[in-house]
Amino acid sequence: MKTILVFAFLLVFAGAVLAQEKPIVIETKNTALVYKQGFGNKLVQVYYGEKLKNAADYEMMNSRNEAYKPAGLDNLNEPAIRMVHNDGNPSLALNFVSSEVIVENENVKTTMIVLKDDQYPVEVKLFFKTYFNEDIIENWTEIKHNEGKPVMLTNFASSMLSFKAREYWLTQFHGDWDKEMIMEESQLTSGIKIIDSKLGTRANKFQAPLFFLAMNNQATETTGDVIAANLAWTGNFQFVFEIDELNSLRLVAGMNPFASEYYLKPGEVFKTPEFIFTFSSNGKGQASRNIHQWAQKYRVLNGEGNRLTLLNNWEATYFDFNEDRLVELFDGGKKLGVDLFLLDDGWFGNKYPRSNDRAGLGDWQETKEKLPHGIGYLVEQAEAKGIKFGIWIEPEMVNPKSELYEQHPDWILKLPNRPENLSRNQLVLDMANPEVQKFVYDMVDQMMTKHPQIGFIKWDCNREMTNAYSAYLGEKQSHVYIEYVRGFYKVMEDLRTKYPELPIMLCSGGGGRTDYGAMKYFTEFWASDNTDPLNRIYIQWAYSYFFPANTICNHITSMGKQSLKFKTDVAMMGKMGYDIRVEEFTPEELAFSQQALKDYARLKEVIWFGDMYRLVSPYEESRAALMYVSEPKDKAVLFCYNINAYREKITNPVKLQGLDPDKKYEVKEINIQQRGDGRRPPFGGNSTRVYSGDYLMKAGLEIRVGRGDLSSNVYEISEVQ
Repeated sequence: MKTILVFAFLLVFAGAVLAQEKPIVIETKNTALVYKQGFGNKLVQVYYGEKLKNAADYEMMNSRNEAYKPAGLDNLNEPAIRMVHNDGNPSLALNFVSSEVIVENENVKTTMIVLKDDQYPVEVKLFFKTYFNEDIIENWTEIKHNEGKPVMLTNFASSMLSFKAREYWLTQFHGDWDKEMIMEESQLTSGIKIIDSKLGTRANKFQAPLFFLAMNNQATETTGDVIAANLAWTGNFQFVFEIDELNSLRLVAGMNPFASEYYLKPGEVFKTPEFIFTFSSNGKGQASRNIHQWAQKYRVLNGEGNRLTLLNNWEATYFDFNEDRLVELFDGGKKLGVDLFLLDDGWFGNKYPRSNDRAGLGDWQETKEKLPHGIGYLVEQAEAKGIKFGIWIEPEMVNPKSELYEQHPDWILKLPNRPENLSRNQLVLDMANPEVQKFVYDMVDQMMTKHPQIGFIKWDCNREMTNAYSAYLGEKQSHVYIEYVRGFYKVMEDLRTKYPELPIMLCSGGGGRTDYGAMKYFTEFWASDNTDPLNRIYIQWAYSYFFPANTICNHITSMGKQSLKFKTDVAMMGKMGYDIRVEEFTPEELAFSQQALKDYARLKEVIWFGDMYRLVSPYEESRAALMYVSEPKDKAVLFCYNINAYREKITNPVKLQGLDPDKKYEVKEINIQQRGDGRRPPFGGNSTRVYSGDYLMKAGLEIRVGRGDLSSNVYEISEVQ
């Protein structure tokens, strides 16, 4: 009997070893994420990092870190999933069943791993979609059961990843309205660090759903092992970083489970949003370029297409305009040389005209007093002047002083037996309600059907959820934060089915919605209502870590006391536009702006689609420098901003990156104001100078700055044959 038991044990042990000899290797061009079937038939993560040259070496790796650890049994740490069954049992035991690779094309593959509970009819599928050349992995989860009644999910992560390092450094991004994306780096210590949002809409007003995680040492732009990650979800999110007693780090990422217990019906599939991440052994710069290339090819709507340079009327008129005034502004747009005129807030409402932000929101009819001939007349007048016409909407929100509110009080998110809680004089429509979804879709569809020449939409969302209660959801109030986002996506899916190419800017009281869940439906986003160019250097710098230049809208406005040149140079580093009174330009300023737009049109493909290199950080010096380099390395654009010459005299040259050391390059300064700005002529009085790529990257350029605290330089760099 003893011999039989020993033999049985050896068979089990041999089976475990055999399973461990067949790792599930999820690879990209330079990285590998590896799982194994571990002890007790559990799926464990054994590696994530730089790809090994010999794939057989993964077989030697072992780990105790369960890949998607559930709650309720022996887990002493933060779980990826927690479920309460029909019988009240709050436990799961997820055992490995199978894995499968689904090939989409030579660059895109999806690995699906199936886990099942051995006592309850519960199945969890882990998905890992790889973009080989971009070194990107999308990770999400699908949860399903076949119990007799709904089960309650209280935790439902998209991803659980484990890391082993000496120390861990987290770079997070936080802020508020008017000061988005403040970058902060700190060392993680034992215990739990949580970054999350509970705002519902405008979800990343305070905390952005993205981060860097560096291993062993702080990463720089060019050195260090670092993970860059973000969550594709336009709602409440949560990132949990937990260091255990062995100094292992466990990352749990997904929708925020706060107040969101989900009652999952039998046979229903609960799909989590994608957690998107990349690994770089060459610092944050390479991680950014990975994300930029992936986003433009696979995630941003028309990510590799053209963008329109626009003039917005907001700062010129605010709410005070009529159609004659708008047509006058069209002349300014035409004279300036932009592609599009965007009509902002204040054009709608009749019973309650939109003359301020306290009335009319939700009543999407042209205000007869302001626009007696309607939107169609404006479209015609804009086209007659050779520019397109775009329009602002905020379809998810409503003023209490509106016909919509009077007719459909049940469409509003508000608590029964409690006073309404207003923010910006408005409330939130219940996008979980299919009737509200239809109303929002129909509003946009009817406008576009009536005026198909509309060339652009700015979609705003100006407040977060408070006192959130859905009359439609009834007893399932814990679904409201999830179903709202799903309803928003449903509307956008339907609109994109009918209007697949229409450019739409994503705006949310500034940068309150900047995630790749929404960006599949939008061509660009409004980074911040703060358009002071000094502040914008920091805001745009931070966004550049995770978003390509053609998605970040930067407008030249009257905010800030800097020169028009400085404002233009800052806006040009992304998707440039204007929100300014063109008629107040001096002849010199108009000529400067016209030439800047011509130069931008010539260089925008390098800026939008070139590889980005951040050279000098404004967080480290009293200046900032960055550049974009075309794929064949024949063109580049360099931006330099001196942000405090009085405090610190800058003498060290700016060393460029990404060029071909064996090529010769002509360097030419552009955006030079004809009225003197206190600077010496470039290159000793010459308009251009030729350098080798090797010189520019090793010796660098000495950037000549103007007098005063703020000056800027933009250089066009071209290969010389």
